[in-house]
Parts: sequence; C-alpha cells; structure tokens
Amino acid sequence: MRTQSNAPNDIEKQTIRKIALRLMPFLMFCYLIAYIDRVNVGFAALTMNDDIGLTASMFGFGATLFFVAYVLFEMPSNVAMEKFGARRWIARIMITWGMVGFATAFITGPISYGVSRFLLGAAEAGFFPGVILYLTTWFPKAYMARIIAVFMVAVPLSNFIGSPLAAMLLKMDGIWGFRGWQWLLMLEALPAVLLGIAVLLWLPSKPSAAKWLTEEQKTWLAKRLADERAEREAKGQQTAKHGWAKMWQALTNKYVLILAVVYMGISATSNSLSLWMPQILKSFQLTDTQTGFLNMIPFGLGAVFMILWSIRADKSGDQASSTALPLFISAVGFAGTLFTDSLPITLALLSLVLISNFALKGPFWALAGETLPPPVLAVGVAAVNSVAHIGTGSLNYLIGVIRTETGSFPMALTPLAGTCFVGVLLVLYIGNRNSKNGKTVPVAA
Repeated sequence: MRTQSNAPNDIEKQTIRKIALRLMPFLMFCYLIAYIDRVNVGFAALTMNDDIGLTASMFGFGATLFFVAYVLFEMPSNVAMEKFGARRWIARIMITWGMVGFATAFITGPISYGVSRFLLGAAEAGFFPGVILYLTTWFPKAYMARIIAVFMVAVPLSNFIGSPLAAMLLKMDGIWGFRGWQWLLMLEALPAVLLGIAVLLWLPSKPSAAKWLTEEQKTWLAKRLADERAEREAKGQQTAKHGWAKMWQALTNKYVLILAVVYMGISATSNSLSLWMPQILKSFQLTDTQTGFLNMIPFGLGAVFMILWSIRADKSGDQASSTALPLFISAVGFAGTLFTDSLPITLALLSLVLISNFALKGPFWALAGETLPPPVLAVGVAAVNSVAHIGTGSLNYLIGVIRTETGSFPMALTPLAGTCFVGVLLVLYIGNRNSKNGKTVPVAA
C-alpha cells in the first residue's frame, strides 16, 4: 500500500502518463497531417509553378493569402470552439481543410492558386491554438513546455516524413492523366478527412468526460488545475469577458502584442523554410529525389532537439532564457547564409536555424501561458498566433519579391534574421517582468 505522503505524487505520475499516452499520439498525428497539407505545396511548386505559370513572387503572395485567411478566422474559430466543444470543432476543422486540400490539385493558374491558399487558411484557422487551449485543460503548467513540444514535434516530422514522400509522389506524373504535383496534393489531403471523423470517436471534450480516468485521477487533476487558476487570478485582477468583448480584451493586452511580435519571427522561420526550402535546395542543381532526401536532414534533427530542449526548459523553470538563446542562434544562422554559396555550408546553417527554431517552440508557448492573465488566456493564445501570422504571411511574400528581384535566396532570408533578433530582446524583457512578478513555472517531478 502507498503511504499517504507518496500518494499524491503517485497519482500525479499515473494521471499525467495516462493522459499523455491517450491524447498526444493522436493529436500529434492530426497536426502532422495538417502541416503536411499546409506545406506540401512547397514540393508541388518544383513542377507546379511552371505548369500553371507562377513566379516566385506569385508563389509567395499565395502563401500570404493563406495567412490572411488564417488570421481573419482564427480568433472567431477559438470562440466557436468554446461554444461547440473541442471534439466537434476540431473535427470540423480537419474535414474542411482536407476537402480544400484535395480541391487544390485542380488549380489552373495564379488566381485559382491564390483562392485555394486563402480557403485552406480559412479551413485550418483555429486548429493550433484550439489544441493548445485544449491541452491547458488537461495538463498542469509544470508539464506544458514538454507537452507542447511533443505536440509540435509533428511540424518537423511532417517535413522529415513528407519530403521523401513528396519526391516519390511527384514520380506518379502522367498516371490517369494527372501531373505528379496533383497526385501529391490529392493523396496527402485524404487523411485529414478520415482523421476528422476519428476525432469524434476518440477525443473527449474535457477530463470529466474521459472514461479512461479513474474518479481519483479526475479529482486530483481538477484540484491541481483549479489551484493554478486561482493562483494566477490572484496575480491578475482583470475581469473575464465573453465573445467579441473577450477578443478585444485580448487584442489590447500589452503582453499579447509583445508575444505576437516574438512569435512572428518564430513562426515565419519554420513556415517560410517549410515552403521555400525545397526551392532553395533545388537551386543548387539537385534532382527532385536529392532535394527530398536532403530536406529531411534539418527537420529530423529539429524533431529530436525539440523534445530534449523542452525537457531541459521544464526542469530549469526558465522559459524565457530557453526561448531567447535558440532564437538568437536562428538569427545568426540566417545571417551566415549571406557569406557562402556552398551547398554543405548552407544546409548546415539552415539546419542550425531549424534545430533552434523547433527547440524553442515548447518553451515559448509555456512562457506565453505563464505571462498572459487568466481572463485573456483562451483567446489570448489565438490572438498571439493570429497577430504573429500577419507578419508571417507578409514575410513569405517579401521573400518571394526579394528572390524575384535579386535572384538570391540568402538576401531573401535577411528579413527573417532581423525579426528573430528583435524577438530575442522582447523575450528577455518578458522574462525580466515575470521574474519580478514571481511567475516562474515549478519544476515537474
């Protein structure tokens, strides 16, 4: 029999382990498919751009339209999720983005390409912040950096798995009269629809609805989360609001805006390289197959370091430094590409950028969770993501314009370096503010 002093710790370990094993593999797979559907156009572009007459700037503008729709619909999507429940709303998101992704295979020119990217952004809006919000109802804050990292490891894995897969699907060119890029877009969209249906069967809306948790585990989790919320509410005396008023409250919160600027550099780095990396590598006169396999390297390394660094961040309890250091390394890596025209050195530098970028994502969202006051947390997470993606979309377009005007990918990446440097300074400011207010994350057992 367990002693009374050991019982709470045992319950904690058992509960967290059970929740993680039940939810995280499924949510990771959903996000992996989401990201593959978002960035597979980067590989499709290797042949699609010539087929439908897209220039680099047109391709970048389409990426911008994705984020315009993503921003417009993301916060309303999170509000809707609070009304309809996570399970039904996440299922709706996945089914609609799968349908749009499939339809993208039938675009015929710049206009239909732009429309398809806009519709895909509208369909996917709300998925990421919705899942982050969902996870805060299951995991205490001491576990959030590593849990978010486990979820977000789907991003580098999507490129690690998707790169060679895309190269193989492009070889289906001519089968049944379809081009290889059309097969790529169609076959990678179908899993989203199937997973959307699976969400309704697998994902509980809240811990109290989880039949696989014991009553003792539900009681422990409810008390732990309630205690943490009460502690944070005691430090932030803002009044909770609802609907559009809550959205306005979030958008006018100083720290939502600061975090959004920081995340703009983080998001722009991973999204831009996911879209442009195949073309960057192809510019060294590689074949599609060589491009696919080389593209795996930085994303595979990023997946490993994402988990290791987030575990370190949780143990140290210093999410600010754990965000600032990798962000600084990303900025230096981008700047370094200006001084080389060597494929191995360029690949090494961009690998360093992506390793650092993926490593800091878990600590960043944990930092956001401990920085934002409870009344704006739910919509605030979506607001940070939404406002940041305005910059992400703009930077994607700017990369295309600079590439078209200069013919240089290193020059096109310089705005990302500058944005990351600014982010470092803002993270250090937030970390200093949180330390003064005593908002540090306890170390998990």
